[in-house]
Amino acid sequence: MIADEQYIFRPEAKKKLFLLLAAGILLFVIGVFMAMNSGGHEAAGEHGSLEVTKNLVATTSPAAVAEEAAEHHGSPIWLKKIYTSLWHNNIFFIGLGLIGLFFVAIQYASQAGWSAPIKRVPLAMGQWIPISGILTLAIWFVAKGDLFHWTHHDLYDPASADYDKILDQKSVYFFWLGEKGGFPVFYILRMVIFFGLWYWFLTLIKKHMLAEDIEGGTQHWYSARKLSAIFLIIFAVSSSVAAWDWVMSIDPHWFSTMFGWYIFASWWVAGLATITLIVVNLKEAGYLKMVTSNHLHDLGKFIFAFSIFWTYIWFSQFMLIYYANIPEETVYFIERIKNAPYSWIFYLNLILNFVLPFLLLMTRDAKRQMSMLAVVCPIVIVGHWFDFYNMVTPGVMQHDGGLGLLEIGLALIFFALFLFVTLSALSKMPLVAKNHPMMEESLNHHI
Repeated sequence: MIADEQYIFRPEAKKKLFLLLAAGILLFVIGVFMAMNSGGHEAAGEHGSLEVTKNLVATTSPAAVAEEAAEHHGSPIWLKKIYTSLWHNNIFFIGLGLIGLFFVAIQYASQAGWSAPIKRVPLAMGQWIPISGILTLAIWFVAKGDLFHWTHHDLYDPASADYDKILDQKSVYFFWLGEKGGFPVFYILRMVIFFGLWYWFLTLIKKHMLAEDIEGGTQHWYSARKLSAIFLIIFAVSSSVAAWDWVMSIDPHWFSTMFGWYIFASWWVAGLATITLIVVNLKEAGYLKMVTSNHLHDLGKFIFAFSIFWTYIWFSQFMLIYYANIPEETVYFIERIKNAPYSWIFYLNLILNFVLPFLLLMTRDAKRQMSMLAVVCPIVIVGHWFDFYNMVTPGVMQHDGGLGLLEIGLALIFFALFLFVTLSALSKMPLVAKNHPMMEESLNHHI
């Protein structure tokens, strides 16, 4: 007989999250105040390294002069820092919510039984999807001119001094169904459709998962599996296009055919680490009694394996561009290798996201110990937060980028809100899928 379990979102846990939120707000406010008073002046060494990038761009792009001039206009630097950090954190946490749904769907589609006791955790993470959708639309409409160079209408006017032939040729991707340089109908339509589909599948799959608790049988399991298979096909397309739209188009002259995979790999590993971290903390709090070291071992293997997968994608993308040595491609990496603070983050990525997970989770016992997973998971989450920082910030801030209290404060705010939404959702449904048809298999899972 499988015992009922219900997570209780206790006042003590809420208090900790509110303290985390308050700390984030305090750091953010101090960071904004410091940014407003700094005037955006950087060290001469950073400007010197930036000149290498500018010279390289100038030799390869007919729009280089216009783009270089554009980076000195727009909102004040302190406001651009806020917009950039908001977009960076929003994109990162979109991935955590989306991977929650993806994890559930992949378990159903593959008919996996081992994960039956923990599927409510990623399902709860998926509740962040509608919130992130609203945030994405709001941030885009407020900050689009600062975040996305391609939104400026003069770039598409041949009579303008800022005319950009390259972006003009790409304009149909953003402005189809509308006027070039006007409102990007096709772009926004994709954004709305993606979030709408993701939330719709989350609602349908969740409905069958909870109905299964009441009615039992296998009908709801088969329905959830069918929905999951359809969702995975849609996810494969939508997640890649979203990566191009929301991250790669920040650097509109650069593109990589591997970028969709790269974003997915980073989201996937960070999402796995988040699921595992929540499971470990619930287990330590006395919940998830059916979760054993065997289940933790599987989660640890996922983190270990896909950290290597992320590194494979990272290396493949970097090596192909490095080896070909085509200036319009290499400029993306030169911006991040030559300029502070992106340079040390570029190398820190490999340490946090590959070296440490690889070494710490190499042994069998390490993957089965909650204490070790509690150490590795935060490292991976922070590491991929840095990864997204280096994907977003250099293209927007150029030489004015920085990593300080403003960025750290916003990260804490998002993390506190994400955990609050996830734990609130978790407390509103049974923690254990007691009528899951594969629960017996999971209880006897040994590796």
